[in-house]
Formats: sequence, structure tokens, C-alpha cells
Amino acid sequence: MIGFTVFRIVFFAAFVGLHCVLMAGLALEWWRDRKASLAGRAGGAGPADLHAGAPPKVSVIIPVHDESLRMDRLLESLAAQEYPAMEIIFVNDRSTDGGPQKLERFVRRMTEPGRGECRIITLTENPGPNHKQYALERGIEAAGGEFLLLTDADCEVPPRWIAAMVRRLADERIGAVIGPVFKTIGGKGFFWFYQCLDHAVRYMYLVGSSGIGAAGGGFGNNLILRRESLDAIGGYGSVPFSPTEDAALVARIRSHSPYQVHSAVGADTLVFTGPEKTWGALLNQTLRWNNGGLFSPDLVARLSFGYLMISISMGILAIPLLPFFPGLWPLPLGVGLSMLMDTIAMRRLFGHALPQGGVPTALYYLFQLLFTPAWMTLLTLFGFFGVKINWKGSPVN
Repeated sequence: MIGFTVFRIVFFAAFVGLHCVLMAGLALEWWRDRKASLAGRAGGAGPADLHAGAPPKVSVIIPVHDESLRMDRLLESLAAQEYPAMEIIFVNDRSTDGGPQKLERFVRRMTEPGRGECRIITLTENPGPNHKQYALERGIEAAGGEFLLLTDADCEVPPRWIAAMVRRLADERIGAVIGPVFKTIGGKGFFWFYQCLDHAVRYMYLVGSSGIGAAGGGFGNNLILRRESLDAIGGYGSVPFSPTEDAALVARIRSHSPYQVHSAVGADTLVFTGPEKTWGALLNQTLRWNNGGLFSPDLVARLSFGYLMISISMGILAIPLLPFFPGLWPLPLGVGLSMLMDTIAMRRLFGHALPQGGVPTALYYLFQLLFTPAWMTLLTLFGFFGVKINWKGSPVN
């Protein structure tokens, strides 16, 4: 009985305490990011104001696989960038739709004077096992920039995105900066609402982790790297295989280089991506992300993410047992309080990019306090039971 009491108290204190630490890390990252943003504005917000002499060359690398129907927003937002030293590299990974033709037209459009460089690398084969990871490696090999900025073909980047992300690397001790990626609102109803929220919740954890120096994940569709940080880890080819190649890369820079990894929270860095169309597609996407953390090749990332997911799962699975074992109440209470902290922070930092207004939306925010940890529990169980996932129709083991 004493052991059970100790377990309940320790679980509650440890889990809620961890989230308090993460909220402190989030506040620290917000302060750092605000300083970087304000410094840029004070200097005119131009890239030349952030580094002595000419602005650093930035290679924007975008893997593309059958994205013809979803790439228009990205192309228009890239065309609007005004960074004078950019190089855009599309890696056409065996596309069989009309995407390559769109890319060729875009390259011709970007050949105007003062628009930077733009080219296409075409892959006729991709041995995998993570096809995106292989495509990124080919793009990085061909890149000539001092900084490498990664995004995906189905994204939309903000005006002056390149300059904004470069600003976050003004401190030469920083080797990588993770940027926020949220989903556009695809319609009315909880399904569309939750997709927006899911990205935001995950990003709060990323920001908090990087704030305390324990970055173990990131969104590969908004990530800037200092080339020296890649050299320090032995190049991109040294990143071990993972279904979440972006998280593996971030973790390796943190653990195998002298460089720091930070997160951006400014609106000038906020990238949007399209929503999934069905619950099944969303399940596959989020299961891939979850498995990337649970089975990360980085020990610190694997242990910290595993502790978080297992603790959340214990809190949720304790709920149906409460009528029989009422003493389990600290487990779901700890999860609920932690979710509340995360939701308040998310609304404070990114409320402008999330669904707003109306009674249904307010009720959705309340409902997700239970739904989000329940969804994470489902993903965790699926991960440990070996449920298969895929990327762009190809299995990822």
C-alpha cells in the first residue's frame, strides 16, 4: 500500500514537474527568438545587416515526389522571397505526375536577373529505406550554400522567410534552428480543428525541449542548418536511418557537434502545410512521427520521448480503471494538468494561426484536453505492437 502511494505521488510530481521545466524552456526560447527578431528589425531586417559584408548564401532544398496538385502555394511563396543570395534546389524523386513540368516552368521564371539560382536534380532510382532521407542527401550534396534551409513541396512559406530564418543563425554557436509548421484549416468540424492543433501541441514540446538543451526532434519542412554543423557530424550521410529523418538529424547535431539547436516562434518563420483528408491518412502521418521518437537512433531522444508517451498512456489507460481503483486518480490528473499548460502556452504564442471563435471551437479546445493524450496513447500502442506505416505509398520499416 505504501509503495502504491509513493508511485502515485512520484508519477504526478515527476510528470507535472517535467512539464513545468518544458514551459520554462519554452519561455526561454521565446525570449531568445524575440531578441533575434527585434535585432533584425532594428537593423532594417535585411540579411546584410545581420552578417558583415555580403549576405550568406542559402540553399533551399525541397524533395518532390508526385506533388503536382499541392506545390502551387510553395512556388508562389518562393517566388516572392527577396533574399539576394538564395539557391533553390528541387530534388525530383521519381515523380510520375505533372510536377516536373511545373518545376521546369518555375526554374525558367526564376532565371531573371537578381532572383538567385534555381535548378532541379532528377532521381531515376531511390534505394531508400527512407526515400525522403535519400533525396535530401542528394540535394545537400549538390548545395553550395553556407546555410541549408529545408522545406517540403506541399508547404507555403511566409514573406521574407529566408531572411527570417537566417536571422536565427546570427549567433555562430547555433548550428540548427527548427521553425514552426502548422496546418491550414481545411474545413469546419473537429477533424480539421484537431489537425491544426496536433501540429501546435507537438511544436510546443519541441520548443520546450530545445529551450532546455535537449532538442530531439523537429519539422523537416522548416529547418535551417549551418553547413559547419553538418560537417561536424560527418555530413548528412552520417545521420542514421529513421522514419523521421528530420528528428534524427536534429538529435545528431545536438549530441555529436559543439553547436546548439534552437527553435523559432516568430510569425515571420511560420510555415503552413496542407491538411490530411481522412482520419486514416492522419493516423499514418502521426504514427510515423510517433515511431520516429519511440525508436529514435538517439538514446536521449528515445528515452525522453518514450517516457513522455508511456506516462501519457498510463494516465489515459488509468481512466477506465478508476471505478475499481480510485487511488489511480493522480495519473489522469497529472496528464490533464500538463495538457492544460501546453494548451495555454500554445494559444498564447500561436493563437493567431489556430482556429478561433464560436462555441464549437471553444468546446473543441476543451474536448482535445482528453482527446489529444488519448490519440497519443493509441499511437504509442500501435508503435509498440508494430503497426506498419508508409510514406508516399512506400512502406517505412
